[in-house]
Amino acid sequence: MSNNSVRVASMKRKQTTGNIVAYIVLIVISIIWLTPFVCLVLQSFISRAEFMSTSEVYLIPKTWSLDNYAYLFSKDCNFVRWYINTLVIATFVSIIQTAIVLCVSYALSRMRFAGRTFLMKFWLILGMFPGFLTMICLYFILREMGLTQAGAVPGLILVGTASSGMGYYVCKGFFDTIPKALDEAARIDGASRARIFAIITLPMAKPIVIYTALVAFMAPWCDYVFASYVAFGYSKSYNVAVGLQNWVWTNDYQGFFTRFCAGGLLVAIPVTILFMALQKYYVEGVTGGAVKG
Repeated sequence: MSNNSVRVASMKRKQTTGNIVAYIVLIVISIIWLTPFVCLVLQSFISRAEFMSTSEVYLIPKTWSLDNYAYLFSKDCNFVRWYINTLVIATFVSIIQTAIVLCVSYALSRMRFAGRTFLMKFWLILGMFPGFLTMICLYFILREMGLTQAGAVPGLILVGTASSGMGYYVCKGFFDTIPKALDEAARIDGASRARIFAIITLPMAKPIVIYTALVAFMAPWCDYVFASYVAFGYSKSYNVAVGLQNWVWTNDYQGFFTRFCAGGLLVAIPVTILFMALQKYYVEGVTGGAVKG
């Protein structure tokens, strides 16, 4: 056997060994990562009566029950209202924020005007400060506008969309990868900026549009801190994160634990479906937007 053949065989063995090790590590990490979710799903099928009647801790239900899910949709529970509140906030924030981010990003990518560079740098620096610094100020402003407690839902929509333009960076990087020659050709043919943006740019920017919409949807869907701050004890304005967290902090913690698991599963379902259906575009949007800034 020649030296080249020996070298090729050795490289194949090393590559195979490396792949095996990588797969083992990934499998172990996946098991660790998925274990809490599996526990949550299984615990959601243990009825409250069964959970309270025994001091024994077990993972797999002895008797499978849908009582927890029935309670979530009963008249005694506000879960459906919390879910609708969350869906309304996340949907409106996603639509409005996506529209603003796309328009701002397109303007910064395609147009040149005085103060453009300063504005981009200023927004980038301003975005480094955590939003928690403005929580007290925002709360008093919203309270004066009647957008706290009973008006918490429109208040959270306003807060979620108010500074949308500052999230331009990834989207602008994606627009920079689209050839400007297409815009120039359309301008020669008499197309306006708005028409070029709607007819030419957006169809070519489908991945970044989906990425921006998903990110905008996820923020209010998972929000707890500011949502609890604005709702401030008014249960009808809670989102699911605040409502379920209150179940955990209640004095009847054990009685609500399995119901908490059932609610957590229902909250995770739409987000999981979205990511599984749009994963391809999400990855393309992230990688495409990171090419140029």
